[in-house]
Amino acid sequence: MRPGTPRAAPSIGARERLSDWIDRHSAQVFIWPAVIMILVFSIFPLVASLIMALSRIRFRGGTYNVRFVWFQNFEKQLFGSEQFHFLGTFNGLGLLGWAVGLAVTLLIAWLAISYLRGPVTAVGLVGRLFTWGLSLGLGWLFAATLFSGHPFGTLGTTLFYVFVGCGLQFVIGLALAFLCSLPIRGRTFFRVVFFIPLMITPIGVGYAFRMMADTTKGPFSPVWQWAGLGDFAWAADAWAARFFIVIGDSWQWIPFIFVVMLAALESVPRDYVEAAQVDGATSWEIFKDITWPQVVPVAATVLLIRVIEAFKIVDLPNIMTAGGPGIATESMTLHALFAWRSLDLGQSAAVAYLLLFVTVVTCVSFFNLVVLRRVRA
Repeated sequence: MRPGTPRAAPSIGARERLSDWIDRHSAQVFIWPAVIMILVFSIFPLVASLIMALSRIRFRGGTYNVRFVWFQNFEKQLFGSEQFHFLGTFNGLGLLGWAVGLAVTLLIAWLAISYLRGPVTAVGLVGRLFTWGLSLGLGWLFAATLFSGHPFGTLGTTLFYVFVGCGLQFVIGLALAFLCSLPIRGRTFFRVVFFIPLMITPIGVGYAFRMMADTTKGPFSPVWQWAGLGDFAWAADAWAARFFIVIGDSWQWIPFIFVVMLAALESVPRDYVEAAQVDGATSWEIFKDITWPQVVPVAATVLLIRVIEAFKIVDLPNIMTAGGPGIATESMTLHALFAWRSLDLGQSAAVAYLLLFVTVVTCVSFFNLVVLRRVRA
C-alpha cells in the first residue's frame, strides 16, 4: 500500500458530509443572499428615514446638527404651516361640502354597523378602524377643499392621480385586451404596438407629452389652432395640467394592464364560451357571466400593483409642470423631493412616511374588502 492511501477515506467522508449539509440547508443558502439584500437596501433606509422624520437636521459650516423633535414634522404637515401644502386650504365648508361630508359620514357609519352585526375578529376590527378613519378623513378633506371651492394639497393631487388615472387605465387596458383576444385580423400587430409605450422611460414620456401638448410650437400646434385652443396655456390651469399628466401616465401604463389582462382572457377555457354561444348568449352576457368571473383575481392583482405604483408618481409632474401651477400638480413624492432639495430632510421624510401610511391602508383595504371577499365568494 502506498503511503498516504488511508488518508483518502476521511477526505471522501468529509466531502460527503459537506454535500449532505448543503443538501439539507440549500434553501437557507439560496435565500440568505436575498434576505441580506432586503435588509441592506430596504430595512435600513426605512429605519434611517424614520429617524430623520423624527428629527430636525440642519447643515452648517461643513457639518450638520441633528435634534430629535419627535412628531413635530408630522404636526407641521397636518396642522402647522405646511398644512396648506399637504392637505389644502380650509376657509370654511360650503353647502355642497357639508352635503358630501355628511354623506360620507353616514355611509361609513352604515358600513360599521353592518360589520359589527356579523362575526367580528380583533384583526378585522383593527383593520377596518384604519380604513374607516382614513376614509372619513379623506371624505371631509375633499368636502372642505374640492367641494367647497378651495384648492387641495399634494395628498388630494396624489389621490386624483391614483383613482382617476388607474381607473381610466384599467378600463382602456381591459377593453384593448378584450378586442385583441377576439379572432380579428391584425391582432398580432396591435399586440406589439400596444406594448411599445411600456418600454419608454417615464422621463422620455414626460418630455414627449410636454412637447406634444405645446399649443404654440409643438407638432400638434396646427390642430390646437384649428380647434381654437392656440392661445390656451394648459400648464397655467390646474385641472387641465392634472388631466394632461393623467393622459401621459395612462399612455405609458395602459400597456402593462393590457398585457396582463390579455394573458388572463386567453386563459379562459374556450369550452365555456362555445357552450354559451350554442345556448344563444350574447357577447355581453358571455363576458359578464363567464369571462369576467374567470379573470377577476388577475384583474384585482394587476390593479393593486398599478395603484401601488401610481402612489409613487413623480417623473411626469416634475418634467411636464414642475408641480405647477403653484402646487396644483405636485404629488406627495414630488413634495418630498422638493423638501429634500431644500435640505429639509425631516419634512421630506415625514411626507414620505405619510405617503407610506396612506398607501398601505389603501392597498390593504382594497385587498381585504375586494380581493379576499371575492375569493370567499
